[in-house]
Amino acid sequence: MDYHHQLLFLLQEPSTKRSKLLTRVTSLASLLPPVKTTPLKRIGQTLQRSISFPKVSNPSSSMTATRVSTATAPATKRRDSKLWSETFDVRLGATQPLSPKEIKRQEAIFELAQGEQDLVEDLKLAKKAYHDPMLKLSIMTEHELNQIFGTLESLIPLHEDLVSRLREARKPDGSTEHVGHILTDWLPCLSSYTSYCSNQVKAKPLLDQKKQDRRVQDFLQRCLQSPFSRKLDLWNFLDIPRSRLVKYPLLLREILKHTPNDHPDRQHLDEAMLVVQSVVADINRRTGESECQYYKDRLLYTEDGQRDELIDRSRTLSCHGELKNNRGLKLHVFLFQDVLVITRSISLNDQPVSYQLCRQPIPIRQLDLEDLLDGEMRVGGSIRGAFSNNERTKNFFRVTYRTGGPLQSHCFQASDAFNKQQWINCIRQAKEAAALTGDQPPETGICLETGLGFVQGSRTFNPLQLSQ
Repeated sequence: MDYHHQLLFLLQEPSTKRSKLLTRVTSLASLLPPVKTTPLKRIGQTLQRSISFPKVSNPSSSMTATRVSTATAPATKRRDSKLWSETFDVRLGATQPLSPKEIKRQEAIFELAQGEQDLVEDLKLAKKAYHDPMLKLSIMTEHELNQIFGTLESLIPLHEDLVSRLREARKPDGSTEHVGHILTDWLPCLSSYTSYCSNQVKAKPLLDQKKQDRRVQDFLQRCLQSPFSRKLDLWNFLDIPRSRLVKYPLLLREILKHTPNDHPDRQHLDEAMLVVQSVVADINRRTGESECQYYKDRLLYTEDGQRDELIDRSRTLSCHGELKNNRGLKLHVFLFQDVLVITRSISLNDQPVSYQLCRQPIPIRQLDLEDLLDGEMRVGGSIRGAFSNNERTKNFFRVTYRTGGPLQSHCFQASDAFNKQQWINCIRQAKEAAALTGDQPPETGICLETGLGFVQGSRTFNPLQLSQ
């Protein structure tokens, strides 16, 4: 069987042999307001952080690490929604009608259980439809696939275990009386996510690099066009575990919201909430450290004098992303916990992008920040010049610093007003933190929730973001 026939066979297999996907309940996330204040927020950001801001809702954000194709993507095929009330068998239920609050509680528990089943299906699909065929057809080496998929396969039995426990706790009529004790016992297992989420920092750039290979590109495009993918690309599947991890506190909060204080399950649920917050915070911190180290390793120094102890001792990356100077040159700027680093992104020998320093690192404590009004900066460097109505004169801010010599100044232009404000907020927060910590490096504080992309204010990784 030649390559193309093997490929066709392998791509058809997931949709023909895979059992029908269980439907998903209406997502609770759609019922909850977006959360922007939690520390978990940046795992996705951590991934997106490569260039990003805190999980931004603005699709034009230049801070996100991954570039979005300008081509119109087909609408994503979603799983059918299913409510708990549609599965409840009144004939087998209690003689007393359920209160509206109890119905909402059951819906929240059902959302948790259904989401676990969907997650298991997606993890298995990622392995069966992507990992295994690419290995069998030698589209990527085993080493490359291990780097991209990380410990994804080990997460399957972990979530199958929770699916099984929740199924056993469900009564014949479809209702569930107690889940707190199950979650309190199971949630510590999520600590195994540490290695998976930390690996995503390196996996995303490698996958982007491999997509330049025509065979990889062809395979992934065929998958995207196949029904089993639901119009989701490979990275969407690889990022599903992180997205799920960040959602646990929200799911538990929703169950708690509809659980009376005198309910027998209340105490266990309160304990479960503390457990999951602790686990996610720890994963968030470790992922932030991994992300920071990854980008420190990708920095290229053209002069020995550019090396700075502040970079070496940094354990967190507040934000990073693309900005332009007042001449229109694209720069990639990193805001580490105590130092601002200005670089140009370069690609060497088909390797993941590296970042060459083009200016001396700027200590945060010596940096002054100025927000420039639209029209105040003019291309070429003149202040208060013409072109006030020109797009090129918008969204600028300036940083200045003195190192014992003359005053140094850098003007940066963000892609839009939103990203500009994200950068300004992030730099201000870094200055405040530096003032509070004195000479001591601050505690790490990456956010898992954002997942791949932004600066804690602006970068390319999105850490995991939760509400508080």
